[in-house]
Amino acid sequence: MKYYSTRDRSVRLDAAEAIEIGLSRDGGLLTPCEIPQIDEAFLDSLVHVRYQERAAKVMALYLTDYTEAELLTFAENAYGPEKYDTEAVAPVRTLDETTHCLELWHGPTSAFKDMALQMLPQLLSAALKKTGEDKTVCILVATSGDTGKAAMEGFADVPQTKIMVFYPKNGVSKVQETQMVTQDGANVGVCAVVGNFDDAQAGVKRIFSDTGIRETLAERGYFLSSANSINWGRILPQVVYYISAYCDLVRDGRIVMGDKVNFCVPTGNFGDILAAYYAKRMGLPVGKLICASNCNDVLTDFLRTGVYDRNRPFHNTMSPSMDILISSNLERLLFDLSGENDAQIREYMDALAQSGRYEVSDAIKAALAEQYWGGFCDEAGTSAAIAKYYKEYGYLIDTHTAVAASVMEQYRAATGDKTPTVFVSTASPYKFCDSVLTAIGETPVGDGVELLDQLHEKTGVAIPRRLAELKGKARRFDLTCEKPGMDKVVLDFLK
Repeated sequence: MKYYSTRDRSVRLDAAEAIEIGLSRDGGLLTPCEIPQIDEAFLDSLVHVRYQERAAKVMALYLTDYTEAELLTFAENAYGPEKYDTEAVAPVRTLDETTHCLELWHGPTSAFKDMALQMLPQLLSAALKKTGEDKTVCILVATSGDTGKAAMEGFADVPQTKIMVFYPKNGVSKVQETQMVTQDGANVGVCAVVGNFDDAQAGVKRIFSDTGIRETLAERGYFLSSANSINWGRILPQVVYYISAYCDLVRDGRIVMGDKVNFCVPTGNFGDILAAYYAKRMGLPVGKLICASNCNDVLTDFLRTGVYDRNRPFHNTMSPSMDILISSNLERLLFDLSGENDAQIREYMDALAQSGRYEVSDAIKAALAEQYWGGFCDEAGTSAAIAKYYKEYGYLIDTHTAVAASVMEQYRAATGDKTPTVFVSTASPYKFCDSVLTAIGETPVGDGVELLDQLHEKTGVAIPRRLAELKGKARRFDLTCEKPGMDKVVLDFLK
């Protein structure tokens, strides 16, 4: 299978090449030229197998220059017991007859980003061999909280790689920051950026498109790639867990094969819910895709009006991984809904860059209304959802999961839709102890990792092992820069 750019359909790359470079040189996102189709027989074959086998079979449909045996080995490495605290990898928790929660935080950094970022380094290492690349790849990452740590954890000490992570100063939780600045590995670097996530993301994209920087690094024996969800190697492993969740519901008798399910996904950069869209496009029986935002509700407004407008206040919230106003992966959706119209996508993205705003065609608006429902949840609603699910179900959820739970309930109230629904849990509650403790009626005593024990004592929920190990761990990184200084940080890191 070949991959082309959302901004230039004439680009044709093999999967290994697409994963290796991450972002097309024209600034577009690399996307498969066709969407493989699956049927009930394919799904039946996955119902009673392990998550690792499901991952290999689904990914093999897209990565035709990798063998299924290779992909199974990668999946065993990525999702094995030394990395994941449950054999199920991505278990589905049933709360009532029509409400289920897909838990994606059982990996080494206690966030859903592990599902892709334990796989991506292996795909990339194999890609370097397949393409005969002898330069060292430098992974540049902008993070709103979870991607940075998950990427560093995945790439730490991987041969022929270095990784530099930028995060918004004072824009992530204390636990998230501690995870990043204490990261082990001789090939990792971390820098706080004065500004918000969109500033960090824009800086990384600018570095990618700077010909002078690329030439300088090439002379030094480096080239740049991405571990953000602009890289297809990030999106594809996420497609797997929606298919896996469906198979689990069939296996456990919660639904019958062929029944539709809805998915409600908390998202800021649109990658996680885009993966659900691709699963649906492949033939997974999915009804509505419910897009859950926090106070940074640019996606909610877009799905309701067809107008994307980032010209609005930016809010720092208790669900910081969703504090985003420029949702990069929306570009892939628009490319698909426009009939792969690269000229139209260039027009939209140019307008976004110049004025911060664009309006899609009536045909795309109609397609959005048919596929999606958008809602948002404010800070009070987030706290209320955490309290409700803990009280009514004895189920402790984090702030991002709470946004999804709240928006799912809004959708049901607005539409009366009784379709079985899976809301997605993207992080352990222990990554956001202060907000979770406050929501369940406790007063946090201390800050950051000090609160892990308090939340455990109150709830009895086990502390994820890797988070418990943060207590007393030495800080390695203290670098801070302004947005224009990100170039120098990268060049200094790659001397």
